[in-house]
Amino acid sequence: MLSMLNECKLCPRECSVNRLNGELGFCKSSDKVIISRAALHFFEEPCISGTKGSGTVFFSNCNLNCVFCQNYCISQEGLGMEVSIEKLSNIFLELQKKGANNINLVTPTHYVPQIIESLILAKSKGLSIPILYNSNGYDSLDTINSLNGHIDVYLPDLKYFNPKYSLRYSKSKDYFEKASIAIKEMYNQVGKIKFDKNGLVQKGVIIRHLMLPGLLFDSKKIIDFIYNSFKDDVYISIMNQYTPMFKASDYEEINKPLETSHYDALINYALDLGVTNAFIQDSGSDSKEFIPDFKSFIGL
Repeated sequence: MLSMLNECKLCPRECSVNRLNGELGFCKSSDKVIISRAALHFFEEPCISGTKGSGTVFFSNCNLNCVFCQNYCISQEGLGMEVSIEKLSNIFLELQKKGANNINLVTPTHYVPQIIESLILAKSKGLSIPILYNSNGYDSLDTINSLNGHIDVYLPDLKYFNPKYSLRYSKSKDYFEKASIAIKEMYNQVGKIKFDKNGLVQKGVIIRHLMLPGLLFDSKKIIDFIYNSFKDDVYISIMNQYTPMFKASDYEEINKPLETSHYDALINYALDLGVTNAFIQDSGSDSKEFIPDFKSFIGL
């Protein structure tokens, strides 16, 4: 699997750098895995966190450059520590031992080859809980294909429909084009969403959409695409937790909280369209209190 790093095309940017020789592409990642946090996490959707928590591993660096990123200290500034493939596999096992409902791989795209090797090793030693691939959605089709059989639940973002917004806020003019293809393949692999008797997700796709200020029409197009493509075979997580951070202050139109009336309008639009399988958030979710403290590394 590590040969995929020889000419890295793990994401749609296709930087083609040789990461095994120390060359760095857009995501600034070499062949070394950097993680910023590994712990039980209780602020995901209820079917993921449950009462015992999600075994969440936050990977450092990112193949997007979102100007409003809440986790910018790890995604853009690279905060974290290096772990070997064996250490990463042991982290998965330790999270399982602590009672985690699942292993939740956050921003994993640029480390997929190493993650696959770690999962194979961990599963050979008894890892048996569901594996979640929690990405920003900007994944290449080949990368998703390589994950077939290793991932139980896909948890992608679908951030933008119009390329002018994805280019302005995430430096990616082809975001929707590539993300929509990747998400369809995710669904092809794992199928209709399934839960256990306790309501915890075991298989399937949950698509997250973080609503941004002023982009109600764009958000409606995202809901259209998801429902028209998958009906109620997937869940949509419609999020109102946007908080202006990182470089959002340079963009006046998004340097403000989301209007509650716009979020309510989007929920009503989804209901009118026929969406029944969705998660929504209460007011007050746009608090910095829900952002993990990455500057005090929590390891295992």
